[in-house]
Amino acid sequence: MKKFGKIIIAALTLLVITGCSNGSEKKANAKEEKTTVKLGIIGADTDVWDSVKDRLAKEGIELEYVQFSDYNQPNAALADGSIDLNSFQHQFFLDNYNKEHKTDLISIGNTVNAPLGIYSNKVKDISELKDGAEISIPNDVTNGGRALLLLQTAGLIKLADGSGQAPTVSDITENKKELKINELDASQTARSLSDVDVAVINSGVAVDSGLVPNKDAIYLEPVDDNARPYVNIIVARKEDKENKVYQKVVDTYQTKETEKVIAETSKGSSVPAWDTFGKK
Repeated sequence: MKKFGKIIIAALTLLVITGCSNGSEKKANAKEEKTTVKLGIIGADTDVWDSVKDRLAKEGIELEYVQFSDYNQPNAALADGSIDLNSFQHQFFLDNYNKEHKTDLISIGNTVNAPLGIYSNKVKDISELKDGAEISIPNDVTNGGRALLLLQTAGLIKLADGSGQAPTVSDITENKKELKINELDASQTARSLSDVDVAVINSGVAVDSGLVPNKDAIYLEPVDDNARPYVNIIVARKEDKENKVYQKVVDTYQTKETEKVIAETSKGSSVPAWDTFGKK
């Protein structure tokens, strides 16, 4: 009987040890199942994404920021697999990039519409610009063209009919004030404010420079159907279009919680695009 009792105790001990071992393995496996998504962004403003990041963490998805300094780097990194997603550009910029670099990157979700703005340290209104005033605009095809269209909307220049969404300075047909247009890298336009009369600055660059578009811009791009090509997007490689983890990132972004953070951090300068222009 004593021998039999010892056998039972040994068996029970083995079961307990095995159960503990299995529990530890399950916990370890749970940790291993945590997925990391590398997100390419421009600039240091991550307030909105921080909110999304916190909520994704509860779903076992770790969002890792990869920051870049210019507008071509995030797409190159996405195309070569260095990152998983990026979020910094609008559809028109992406279309142009794919065409120029023979890549096949796609939008998997809309984020915000961030109106382009005209800013100045020297004048309070467009009408105050004197003849020969200097204006800095982004020098890339899409943002530069968008800036010229904004200057036309503001009544400062006229562009040739048929110049489309990507006009260049050579398409200017009327410039009554003989404005001098300086083309700079988009990331440098805010820094040029001390050297020029006005600068056309992307919303993200403006915010990173301490500007509040709705408050500091002397002229803002209208948010209407013409703004659809300039809706900011989350971008992936084409083969990852149906990736469930990446779709979860999109779904977590396109929520009421995110809308609140956008309103608070941009002070109304950025508009959630999924309600106005659709989720994709």
